[in-house]
Amino acid sequence: MKYFFILLTLFSLSVQAENPLVEMQTSHGTVEIELFEDKAPVSTKNFLQYVDEKFYDDTIFHRVISTFMIQGGGFTEKMDQKKTRANIKNEATNGLKNETGTLAMARTPDPHSASSQFFINVVDNSFLDYRDTTDAGYGYAVFGKVRSGMHVVNRIKEVRTGNRASHQNVPMDTVLIKSIRRKAKK
Repeated sequence: MKYFFILLTLFSLSVQAENPLVEMQTSHGTVEIELFEDKAPVSTKNFLQYVDEKFYDDTIFHRVISTFMIQGGGFTEKMDQKKTRANIKNEATNGLKNETGTLAMARTPDPHSASSQFFINVVDNSFLDYRDTTDAGYGYAVFGKVRSGMHVVNRIKEVRTGNRASHQNVPMDTVLIKSIRRKAKK
């Protein structure tokens, strides 16, 4: 009986340790993303708060560079920037790398300026990884990875882009984030 309770406890801990999943519905298809709550708890909590508030509904991928990344989570279709909560601490020191398919927090040159915007790496971008504590070396915090739907991400990275509302690399045809929702754990 003692071993049964130990096994039950271990099973319970492993179930609780599963990372959250979200499903992003876009105008180009669906992407499922695992959030690395275990390695990036601040970024994950921040992102999930925006998800739960439905902040990302009807935002766009406003910056697309086919040899780099696709960025979204802050602008409406009219290129109006949405009001966000306070900036969060940069967790780029968590050991996760900006590899193809990973989700990272977008920010300004200030390492601790991330709020709602995120990007999905479409190639390995090791130059974005943490190197040191200087502004230039701090890196970009990875906090998730595409688990299914990378074909959708690849479709988005190939859209035609140009300049719009003082921004560069903006899709000429809107790439809409219809919604992002938590996905029930299996």
